[in-house]
Amino acid sequence: MAQQDGSDEMESVRIQLSNIGRSVSTEEVQTLRTLTSFDDDGDYDDDDDDDDDYCYDDDDDEYESQWAAVERLPLFERITTALFDDKVGRKRLVNVTKLGPDERHCFIDKLIKHVQNDNLSLLEKLRHRIDSSIDAFSNPFVLRACLKFYRAGVQLPSVEVRYKNLSVQAECQVVHGKPLPTLWNATKGVFSGISNLLGSKQEAKISILKDVNGIIKPGRMTLLLGPPGCGKTTFLLALAGKLSQTLEVSGEITYNGYGLDEFNPRKTSTYVSQYDLHTPEMTVRETLAFSARFQGVGSRAEIIKEVSQREKQAGIVPDPDVDAYMKAISVEGTESTLQTDYILKILGLDNCADTMVGDAIRRGISGGEKKRLTTGEMIVGPTKVLFMDEISNGLDSSTSFQVVSCIQHLVHHTDATALISLLQPAPEIFDLFDDVILMAEGKVVYHGPRTYIRKFFKNCGFRCLERKGIADFIQEVISRKDQAQYWYHKEQPYRYVSVNQFIQKFKECKIGVSLEKELSDPLEKTQSRRDSLSFKRYSLSKWELFKACSRREFLLMKRNSFLYVFKTLQLLMGASMTMTVFLRTRMAVDIIHANYYLGALFFTLMLIIVDAFPELSLTVSRLEVFYKQRELCFYPAWAYAIPAAILKIPLSFLESFLLISLTYYTIGYSPEVGRFFRQFLVSFGLHVAGMSMFRLISSVSQTIVASTTAGTLALVIMSSFGGFIVTQHKCQVLFFTIFAPYMVAASMPSWLNWGFWLNPVSYGEIGMALNELLAPRWEKVKSGNTSAGQETLESRGLNFDSSFYWLSVAALFGLTALLNVIFMLALTFLKYYQLQGQEDSRDESIHNESKISVETDSTFSGSETDFLKNKPFPGNFIVSHVPVFSRARISSKISFFHSGTCKASFTLLGISQYQDTKQRLRMSKTRLYRTQS
Repeated sequence: MAQQDGSDEMESVRIQLSNIGRSVSTEEVQTLRTLTSFDDDGDYDDDDDDDDDYCYDDDDDEYESQWAAVERLPLFERITTALFDDKVGRKRLVNVTKLGPDERHCFIDKLIKHVQNDNLSLLEKLRHRIDSSIDAFSNPFVLRACLKFYRAGVQLPSVEVRYKNLSVQAECQVVHGKPLPTLWNATKGVFSGISNLLGSKQEAKISILKDVNGIIKPGRMTLLLGPPGCGKTTFLLALAGKLSQTLEVSGEITYNGYGLDEFNPRKTSTYVSQYDLHTPEMTVRETLAFSARFQGVGSRAEIIKEVSQREKQAGIVPDPDVDAYMKAISVEGTESTLQTDYILKILGLDNCADTMVGDAIRRGISGGEKKRLTTGEMIVGPTKVLFMDEISNGLDSSTSFQVVSCIQHLVHHTDATALISLLQPAPEIFDLFDDVILMAEGKVVYHGPRTYIRKFFKNCGFRCLERKGIADFIQEVISRKDQAQYWYHKEQPYRYVSVNQFIQKFKECKIGVSLEKELSDPLEKTQSRRDSLSFKRYSLSKWELFKACSRREFLLMKRNSFLYVFKTLQLLMGASMTMTVFLRTRMAVDIIHANYYLGALFFTLMLIIVDAFPELSLTVSRLEVFYKQRELCFYPAWAYAIPAAILKIPLSFLESFLLISLTYYTIGYSPEVGRFFRQFLVSFGLHVAGMSMFRLISSVSQTIVASTTAGTLALVIMSSFGGFIVTQHKCQVLFFTIFAPYMVAASMPSWLNWGFWLNPVSYGEIGMALNELLAPRWEKVKSGNTSAGQETLESRGLNFDSSFYWLSVAALFGLTALLNVIFMLALTFLKYYQLQGQEDSRDESIHNESKISVETDSTFSGSETDFLKNKPFPGNFIVSHVPVFSRARISSKISFFHSGTCKASFTLLGISQYQDTKQRLRMSKTRLYRTQS
């Protein structure tokens, strides 16, 4: 009863406020807005943006009636129905799940005319609606009393990322010799690989990240800076939970207090690589729409549902444009959404939205547009944690500022968590960030507010020069070569401050003490923090995954239609050659010409299998994008493999039918219609089996060179073991003893029978030969006690029973299924080593160790202290042509021997000042050679 009374009281207050609001004049409204501009603390809120709330005028009765119609709808229909402007500017009810491309384009153009200002305004209004949803034109005196009733108070999901005592180590192989591509080095590499398999390889362990600590907070932009080779990429991958399993990771990484093993970090966060990997046949809009569809809407649907319910209870009428935008981006499973057009607009990609991405062969968008597309592909989804690796590479300063500024607006107004690595940010871009993480030598030197970093280094004795960017200053001040120029205590002698000394000073400052204290208090695992994380691997259902991948595969087939047309024309040319060589008027039905018929059948089989060969290059070209999207948890391997196999079946059907239709009666095979379709069935089964086999080869080989080599070798093996060039021998394998009554001895050795029975061409040869040579017309001609057809089959080792035709057809389709299953498993469990090689070849990912000796021209005797004073060679320098990686920073550990010759042992850690140390090496006249033990 009390609950009912409270509900009636709320309804009466809502009606009273609505009546008062409509009765207030324009001047009174302005006065009331001034009165309501004071916040809860009594401070004046100087926000005069009239767009924050929807403004009522005398013509709003129609809008109110339309909105009342929306609120009378059931909840599910209410959150998918919004008011859109028609061509004359009047509002009309629209189902946001059925918005056309023109409607979406016009709506975004209306919302965002100037990207920098209007995008910020839209996000502010969106956040204002979620936080309060207060009617700005209600009676201010009643409003204060009813503020708690009218506040929606929906909290946006946010994620706080903590890392404590994080260390990453790698087991690396010690190699010797220069990595030049010579025949001798290649030969040695083969033997070293054999020795590695035998367990005689030398391994060493290096540290990439060393005991780093920090907190990345939501709603704040964090910049990651550091020289190349300091471990930035490894750090980002570690926080995103995407490090290779071959690396040893210690320490603790938590999201909202939950460890990485308690949820799915790859779905909760996203890692934006510096490599632009996209499908070249798709347009920019299609690429973003595909990404948005697989990432889903996250918590957007729940947020709009909760906000809509609370606004209805409070009688709040929202801004129609904000309401339409929030509802449109909350629709899941649609092929195109309003969010795609929004990202295109704010990233400046709307001008090239319908242009293909392109690649080295196909003309497409520019490199800078590809870089922005890589960023947009990730932020188009609902992910709340962003780890971005050098997203400004290849962009001009203006575009870089626009991209980073848009990300800043998203982070600040949606409580997202962003850690962005930039190489050399301009001062205006640097000022967009809230926090800065400075790394060096695999350690975190500074992690704190951007505004405090100048003061920190000034307390350490270093000051940024005039006209020097702060980002360049903090990266150079930790460098041995450039540090001295920033020393400003002229009355004191300069001494090099090492990275470890900077770290110690940071731990002693107030920011470092506060950070350590905050890390010591673990976050409580509350339900709201748990709801911000993702525990599912994929956002869509299995059926939706299959539909989306099938649509994309069909789209790519249409974009590559020229290739399929060319394949068909090539097949028709082969068919015309077959018809002219094996013309029916030149062949009789006898034993001599029976072998001609078998030759024609074998040539037909080879035409079919060669026609499937282009599937190999098509699959290889899409592997890098597939593995990227697989790691991003867009879809599983089966969702890619099954459509790739199913949608090619009509092509196989068409090409096989054309080939058999042109050659069957022209060559003069048995005229029965049933035998025509039986030969077509065999050719169709062989075609789909061949395409499945080449897809499998490409998924295992992964590169175009290796795949082409393996595919060509497979063609040679299939033609050799197909039962025509080398006839089949009587099989002695136990598995095939059931077929022994149908087999006779022939020229193929028994130990090679595996090549015959694992070969799809063999089953095609068996099926077509039995279909033709067991026809009635071959029974009429006798040669002794057997027909001409049977005698020919016996001479070829193909004298099977007629029922074996259906076994060969079943074997072809069974091989097709088996090859597709193996193809699916290969995509699921294999790593893309070409992409992994790109990651490992970065300066930040040098995972190798080598032993090097340095021997001076003159002997040295004395203590270690005296030796360090003389400095015959620098303690920190570059050695070029190091095994595997040619650039590496060497950290020396000096040891002395009784012979008086100084030697040093070095460990590769990363890149350092090459030119400076190269000059020092030249002056010291050192000689470098590899240790052989």
